[in-house]
Amino acid sequence: MFLSLKSCLLPTDINIALRKIVCLLRPNKQISHDPSKGHMVIRTLTTFRNFDMDFNLGQTFTEDLGPVDGRVCQTTVDWQGDKLVCVQKGEKENRGWTHWLEGDLLHLEMRVQDVVAKQVFKKILSFI
Repeated sequence: MFLSLKSCLLPTDINIALRKIVCLLRPNKQISHDPSKGHMVIRTLTTFRNFDMDFNLGQTFTEDLGPVDGRVCQTTVDWQGDKLVCVQKGEKENRGWTHWLEGDLLHLEMRVQDVVAKQVFKKILSFI
């Protein structure tokens, strides 16, 4: 079942003021990928705070979620078919996200425990 972003933030124990701010934001995503090295950078840009995720596909790394909820977790991101799937192991079970493209739309499904929320981003500019 898909719920709102607000519902997905509740299990992370983010304080109510920050949850309200996050729900008002309209983030932009910048994704760069070097297939020859299996390296990817995902930048989430907002007027409030930016968050960079820099990783090698299929390799577990320590992710500092300080800007999000103050936690540190072991994160692995890899392709599953045509979807980019992130698994974050730490204090909260079943945490992670999935990205996939449909035309000019980038879908993001976020999971924390048994709560799932979805956002959709529209492609506005491409650098080649």
